[in-house]
Amino acid sequence: MASTLVNLPCNVRTIKGLDRPNYLGSKPSVNRNFVFVRSPNKPSARRLLVVRASDKLDQSIKKAGKTIEECEAAVVAGNVPQAPPVAPKPAAPSGTPVVPSLTINRRPRRNRRTPALRAAFQETSLSPANFVYPLFIHEGEEDTPIGAMPGCYRLGWRHGLVEEVSKARDVGVNSIVLFPKVPDALKSPTGDEAYNENGLVPRTIRLLKDKYPDLVIYTDVALDPYSSDGHDGIVREDGVIMNDETVYQLCRQAVAQARAGADVVSPSDMMDGRVGAIRAALDAEGFHHVSIMSYTAKYASSFYGPFREALDSNPRFGDKKTYQMNPANYREALVETHEDESEGADILLVKPGLPYLDIIRLLHDNSPLPIAAYQVSGEYSMIKAGGVLKMIDEEKVMMESLLCLRRAGADIILTYFALQAARILCGEKR
Repeated sequence: MASTLVNLPCNVRTIKGLDRPNYLGSKPSVNRNFVFVRSPNKPSARRLLVVRASDKLDQSIKKAGKTIEECEAAVVAGNVPQAPPVAPKPAAPSGTPVVPSLTINRRPRRNRRTPALRAAFQETSLSPANFVYPLFIHEGEEDTPIGAMPGCYRLGWRHGLVEEVSKARDVGVNSIVLFPKVPDALKSPTGDEAYNENGLVPRTIRLLKDKYPDLVIYTDVALDPYSSDGHDGIVREDGVIMNDETVYQLCRQAVAQARAGADVVSPSDMMDGRVGAIRAALDAEGFHHVSIMSYTAKYASSFYGPFREALDSNPRFGDKKTYQMNPANYREALVETHEDESEGADILLVKPGLPYLDIIRLLHDNSPLPIAAYQVSGEYSMIKAGGVLKMIDEEKVMMESLLCLRRAGADIILTYFALQAARILCGEKR
């Protein structure tokens, strides 16, 4: 009678025709305090195997037509039905020392012994529902590849974008965030195109909502794509980024996006007081249902380079260190967290992602609000480059990096890998 093997979603192969004497016939030879097991047959190669307790393959067991009472009476009378024997212990390689078992009460490896156990005790899960897919859009009809971000494109807002969103929805990714490549002729020092209600982003929102009413659309609230200076705010003649005047423009931008149908507006500018001002502006226009995802801890990072190429939004001069956070600072993130919470943020975001896992955990442990992490363009491009050069396994590193962001405390992840990772997750489930 053959033993039953549980069908598990893993790549463990059963070796047919396994001859038990090969691993049962070894005899121990004692040498002082250690026992060495010598295998009678030297294996030609290491192979993963499944040990069966019976020589016979699986066979169906025919019912005898007995009642429960008759079955119980037979067992009581000593007529116990046959069951497979206990599986033999697999043999160790030749030369393995046989030593007394360690006297330890806790063996954590017991909970990692099989795929089923590992799945049962897995603390962190990853699902397409955790992803927000960043998409670049432009006015053109054709999709334009982004050289620094292999696999990413500036999508035509009426064609390529709609197709990409459809692909993402097919594998469970129903949240996107839009980033526009604005024509240079429409850029200005005050970024007025940002709140043009017939601009690229509002038009795109209306198109997507018409086709996919349940699609969750996040928008970026900042002036850098619209600024002729390439900064997130209005630049004074001495190079200072003007805070309150910028916030006024951001409020107009957020209202325009909400009016077009945005579900979540996401101020990424790092101006002081902008969350409260945007919340008040949205509520004054009746958009109480529109959420705010604040870029709470956005660092002045060098990982943003490929993104700025994608939008052609590099600062014309200087850097963004007077408004984005210092990468050396940890506790300062709590100051930003408390301010955003008190001003009415619904979601708190950390950017970049993987280099700032400690900040993600800090916000997760100190705020009841959902936490978002942005796996930025530099992180994406490094993994892609490493995969092309065969220095890493792109797919495995991609999935591990996303899982680590979730483990650190991120509820949602903005990632350019959203479609690729979701396809893998759906494949695993099938």
